[in-house]
Amino acid sequence: MKTVLVVGGGITGLTAMYYLQKQNRKRNLGLRLVLVESNEYLGGKIHTVKKDDFIMETGADSIVARNKNVLPYVKELNLEEELVFNATGTSYIHTQNKLLEIPKDSIFGIPMTLEALFTSELLSTRGKIEALKDLFRTNICFTKESSIGEFLEYYLGKEIVEKQIAPVLAGVYSGNIYSLTMGSTLPYLLDYKEKYGSIIRGLGKNKDTFQSATNKKFISFKKGLSTIINRLEEVLTDVTILKGIAVTGMKKIDDQYEIKLSNGEQQIVDTVVLSTPQDITQRILNKEELNPIFGKLKNSSNITLYLSYDISDEELPKDGTGFIVAEDSDIVCNACTWTSRKWKHTSKNNQLLLRLFYKKTNPAFARLNSLTEEELIKEAKKDIEKSLGITSNPKSYEVTKWENAMPVYSLDHKQAVEALTQTLADLYPNVYLAGCSYFGVGIAACMANGEETAVKLLNSIE
Repeated sequence: MKTVLVVGGGITGLTAMYYLQKQNRKRNLGLRLVLVESNEYLGGKIHTVKKDDFIMETGADSIVARNKNVLPYVKELNLEEELVFNATGTSYIHTQNKLLEIPKDSIFGIPMTLEALFTSELLSTRGKIEALKDLFRTNICFTKESSIGEFLEYYLGKEIVEKQIAPVLAGVYSGNIYSLTMGSTLPYLLDYKEKYGSIIRGLGKNKDTFQSATNKKFISFKKGLSTIINRLEEVLTDVTILKGIAVTGMKKIDDQYEIKLSNGEQQIVDTVVLSTPQDITQRILNKEELNPIFGKLKNSSNITLYLSYDISDEELPKDGTGFIVAEDSDIVCNACTWTSRKWKHTSKNNQLLLRLFYKKTNPAFARLNSLTEEELIKEAKKDIEKSLGITSNPKSYEVTKWENAMPVYSLDHKQAVEALTQTLADLYPNVYLAGCSYFGVGIAACMANGEETAVKLLNSIE
């Protein structure tokens, strides 16, 4: 009997194990399946907290619904009855000390029509005219490994990138957009440029796709995102799940691996899936020749903070779902989601629930990260008063600090992952890397990677 051990009980590791269990049963493979998670609970960056009549997520708050693997997976787990979709509404950028609307006919702040460009409140006339370069400039050097920031600035101009696009993209992807590749962010933009001769024209030709995706674009569950984690734990009945136990080391012995655990026990296994953050994986492997490659993989940090209020969310000054903060704003946070508006299920009595984000790229991050929770709440209250005019004291709060836990797909990321995968295959056959540190940020990407890892692993066994 061969043993497969998955290290890491986040959504990637759980999904990989789900498909391994499924095929193990279907094909009568006789595999022994073991999952090890250092936390006392499964889920990784997915974890739901309930306070008073509010639902709060310490990590991700939703799943992108349009990815082809998502809804079939939810259906297979019999969670369709638990599904909730986001409410749609206007998004804003806080700039010049006020909330200005991001044009509706735009995607990540990039206009899909000339009308969206010229009606933008965020750009000067000069900036709008500069963006017309996109209509006649041809591509001579950009590839999907090029900087997304440099690509957008070359064709659309510096002003629209700085004032309208960068704040939105920075709200989605960690890191400076000039250090992120097109391939890891918006690869289709290059395809549109080459096919239609214009980014704007290409987005316009595919407008229906984006607009249908924008409406009801995200999903969660009535009792929070931990619902899918709890269901996976429930259905993995053929899997030995070890929680609150860390892997402290791994040693190759002939064609197998000796896995050392923090409880003093050992596991002798044939195949290992490391669905752990890169620093944890590096520590487990403890192989000097891998360290330079691991060093090329970048992480970032952030602080997320919920504030709940004993007032109706109708007291918000505008109809919308939140705002992103521009560099010229006097607000400290990077973004604010009006959670009780965007996700009705999070507030039982329609009371106000807000979520603020503070990223490592924020000039004030080091100071903020050194503050106590009470001091952070005071900072957040100032941001809420300046942006929304709400002076009430919050009813409750939830603060989460993610220290170097958010992957940043820099310009070197793809090459580093390829080098790491190849070197690992040479040194450790039947050991697989998985998860957002390497193969895609977002829950949907992690689900897809979990399934792909299971398929790859099973192919190697046969």
